[in-house]
Amino acid sequence: MEKLRELYREYAGHEAAAVEQIKGSGSNRRYFRIFCGGPGVNGTVIGVIGGDLEENKAFFALDKHFAAKGIRVPKVLAVSADSMRYLQEDLGEELLFDAIAQGRERGSYSPSERALLCKVVASLPDIQYACRDGFDWSVCYPEEAFDGRTVSFDLNYFKYCFLKATGLEFNEAALEDDFDRLRRDLLKEDGQTFMYRDFQSRNVMIKDGEPWFIDFQGGRRGPVHYDLASFVWQARSRYPDDLREELENAYLASLRRYEPDLDEAAFRERYRLFVLFRTLQVLGAYGFRGYFEKKPYFIGSVPFAIDNLRKLLRRPFKAYPYLNELLKALTNMPQLYEAADYKKLEVSIFSFAYKKGIPVDTSGNGGGFVFDCRAINNPGKFEYYRQFDGRDSEVIKFLEDDGGVNDFLGNVYPLVDAHVKRFIERKFTHMQVAFGCTGGQHRSVYCAEHLAEHIAKKFDVLVSLKHRELDVEKVL
Repeated sequence: MEKLRELYREYAGHEAAAVEQIKGSGSNRRYFRIFCGGPGVNGTVIGVIGGDLEENKAFFALDKHFAAKGIRVPKVLAVSADSMRYLQEDLGEELLFDAIAQGRERGSYSPSERALLCKVVASLPDIQYACRDGFDWSVCYPEEAFDGRTVSFDLNYFKYCFLKATGLEFNEAALEDDFDRLRRDLLKEDGQTFMYRDFQSRNVMIKDGEPWFIDFQGGRRGPVHYDLASFVWQARSRYPDDLREELENAYLASLRRYEPDLDEAAFRERYRLFVLFRTLQVLGAYGFRGYFEKKPYFIGSVPFAIDNLRKLLRRPFKAYPYLNELLKALTNMPQLYEAADYKKLEVSIFSFAYKKGIPVDTSGNGGGFVFDCRAINNPGKFEYYRQFDGRDSEVIKFLEDDGGVNDFLGNVYPLVDAHVKRFIERKFTHMQVAFGCTGGQHRSVYCAEHLAEHIAKKFDVLVSLKHRELDVEKVL
């Protein structure tokens, strides 16, 4: 940390006002937001402590080349003498992953989310063709190019970390024969285009409405189809078929600026092979992180990738007959057959009076949130409001004018949102939230109504609402 501060001091000519660590990408790089100090100096820069010298050098070379070609990448501002620490432009905090979060949760994307995704994918050819002239591919790390060894690593990842873990019996020699054929087909073309390798929504930042690109240091020379397949068929994104087609068309329209004589039918056939390859690679990763490292998020991701595989196999891969039949059997295995649109999470929301007890969770799971609304100013203490309940405009105005209920729900929403997201990821089927007050008529009813509307709008879940003391039930 001190050496990073020293680097900033050398770059800026003054001490940093503050330095705070920020969440990294899961690699061995550590990221820090540095707040600029000095008279009249505002703003921030990002400080990075890189764990791998060769990876750092690859990033510097690619970043400089991309920036010179007009690609939106963070500018490297300063590098330490040993190249293990560096400063770069701060692009803010909005990831594409966060910008499309609601669409991902719902499984349906709004027009603005679709437009943003199309803008991102239309920028991809600019990155891929930026290195076609005048770039030294030897700086790429850990591999200079997409090659047979790379393909073999990923196919074996699928075989050993996923396929074998399912318990499905198979003829390994026959599978390797088809792997050999697939490997040859994937490597038929060897152009001078850049393969991002990890082109996905967490590696795109949104600044002033425009996409900026990060974490490309693992890229190499390789086919353009791989990145498009990675982005459009990302399993957890749950892109509907029409959106996938929209993204592919946006990409092809942009690609024609570099390949005016593009044979679209041939491109789509080759692209389809990379979608298959990428899906096998992803299943290998999910298998390792889920079955071996026992991480539930990745186990919960398997049905989404299997659903992609099922869609791909609607048109058989006749060139790889044994692999094709094996994958069909895989998609029909009982423990994997559950489609990605598995039973929705049901969020049950109650209002109640404490004097009559907390509602019982009838799902059999037990537990759930119970929020005490009695600290909020009570309209029920005034005779006029006793004829109304928390759904009536008179009570709503009273509570919102007072303001306490807004602060209260402002704390409730993030807590419940985080649990809903986690319950969806872990494929839970029920969650309960209850709001209690003195009579179960005003404050708790208002809060239950508003949380129900909030959850129903934000997530693709079933919301049931019950005002116990009013004997009112409804489903959103």
